[in-house]
Amino acid sequence: MKKLFFFVLGWLCLIMAYIGLVTPGIPFSIFLVGAAYCFAKSNERMHKWLYSHPRFGPFLTNWGEKRVFPQKGKYAMLAVMSSSLLFMWFTVPIKGVIYTAITMALVAIWAWRFPNSIAEWQRRKDNGEKIGWFK
Repeated sequence: MKKLFFFVLGWLCLIMAYIGLVTPGIPFSIFLVGAAYCFAKSNERMHKWLYSHPRFGPFLTNWGEKRVFPQKGKYAMLAVMSSSLLFMWFTVPIKGVIYTAITMALVAIWAWRFPNSIAEWQRRKDNGEKIGWFK
């Protein structure tokens, strides 16, 4: 029963990750990491497929092993957040825009603290710097 729950949840996360690739305002990375976690607990074949996927595999491997968040992903995240806030400015009460902007700013600060590449990760590790939020 537990494996079935994680398998279904993994598929839902994977579907949301695919939707997040093409839909502004929906992140793909958190759903992708969630799908990898769920498939690791439920279905080894799907877990291996996800890690060997040409689009998702490198991101998952770099994130899982070294906490690398690609620069292109960071810029795309900022572009999507900015366009979403602009859209919200005209459609949502100002309180909602402010709360969303604060949340988005916190997420952006969190993401930008991680290295952009494996070379950056190696440089930080060699110099004894923090990789992300922790050593």
